[in-house]
Amino acid sequence: MVSHDEYDFRTFPAAVAEDGTPDPASAAWLQAETRGFHDPRKSETVLARSVERLTADGRRLTGVYARTAPTGALGVEVPVATFAWFPGTLNTGAAAPLDVHLVSNVTVRPTHRRRGLLRTLMTADLQQAVDDGYALAGLTASEAGIYRRFGFGEATWVRHVTVTTDSRFRMLGEPRGRAELIEAATLRTIGPEIFARFHATHPGSIDRHAKYWDRAAGLADDKGEPDDAVHAAVHYDESGAIDGYVAYKFQGWEKEPFTLGIIDLVAADDEAYLGLWDFLGSVDLVERVEWEFAPLEDPLPFALTDSRLVKTTFVEDWLWLRVLDVERAFAARGYLNDGEAVLDVTDALGYAAGTFRLRVAGGVGSVERLERRDDAAPDVVVDASALGSLYLGGVDPRVLAAAGRLEERAAGGVQRLRSLLAPVAPVYGVTHF
Repeated sequence: MVSHDEYDFRTFPAAVAEDGTPDPASAAWLQAETRGFHDPRKSETVLARSVERLTADGRRLTGVYARTAPTGALGVEVPVATFAWFPGTLNTGAAAPLDVHLVSNVTVRPTHRRRGLLRTLMTADLQQAVDDGYALAGLTASEAGIYRRFGFGEATWVRHVTVTTDSRFRMLGEPRGRAELIEAATLRTIGPEIFARFHATHPGSIDRHAKYWDRAAGLADDKGEPDDAVHAAVHYDESGAIDGYVAYKFQGWEKEPFTLGIIDLVAADDEAYLGLWDFLGSVDLVERVEWEFAPLEDPLPFALTDSRLVKTTFVEDWLWLRVLDVERAFAARGYLNDGEAVLDVTDALGYAAGTFRLRVAGGVGSVERLERRDDAAPDVVVDASALGSLYLGGVDPRVLAAAGRLEERAAGGVQRLRSLLAPVAPVYGVTHF
């Protein structure tokens, strides 16, 4: 466990000096975070741009600093663990998005593992989120086995797909509108408006942070360097308005079949989505398209004459949610069906613990905390991480019950909860953080 005689914990905002250089603390923190994810060391130019993006996001950085370091080792100014949070919004299926506390950039140096640093960082951060008034916290995880113990549950998923686009690729119907090539750099200005339309209509969507636009526009690859190989196209609706875009990259002549890799694809509606795929399927000299962020409930296979051209190679957990305030979180959610259910929630950290009656009338939810657990026999019993998985409706309560993650206490309780938490639209987001 952590001995506070060995480490200092410091929290500070990401910052850039007036001359455009990152402040030393931000630079050292970012180089440590880069090392934690096995990325190449950043040049001074890339480092400055990266800190600018962290600043634009409003990220609060926390570093854990060893008070001593052996001769020749990394100095005490370089954190042995990194952690950050920044504000964002989540589409919950309601008319307005919900402000959420987003956790990111979590690393611990391998020489300082098993000392309780992550637990200390996470528990302090969640308490800060509660103190700041957030009802939900969210993260995307590089490892799936870490965050459930802190009350996070996987709530959305994406599919990695390969789509064969040879002569067999044909749509059953012709999508309305048309697609045209653009300079990828243009996405830096037009992309945010298109994404805003996507974000407004997709439960499970987290809004975008600064890094995304540079990547889609070819201004910064995964290493932070400009990438002239990125190309882009947009889709126009029948009125001539842009309603979708795709950024993509040819994977090289040595890879067969010749393949395009999608960097980012965002469509405001289904017509734009299918129209962009119709474009991708028509690119000459290419017989396959790869994409790592396809929706689970994807209309593309059903729009093709041969649905087998779309193959799923991997399903990846995406957004993990942590309910911090049950009453406010579920009141801020969208609903399709009226009714009520009583949930008994266990939470090792205490934030979501209690018995709650969820009522939905006219599509509006309200939550009543039952002070005594015998005020009403619960329909179901769940822990905090399972509650996070249930929140958006992307996980069927019957599946959690079958997995032993949800216990039915009243006959029909699981089915009542399933009806209440049905999402207003397929749960899907394309923002990783």
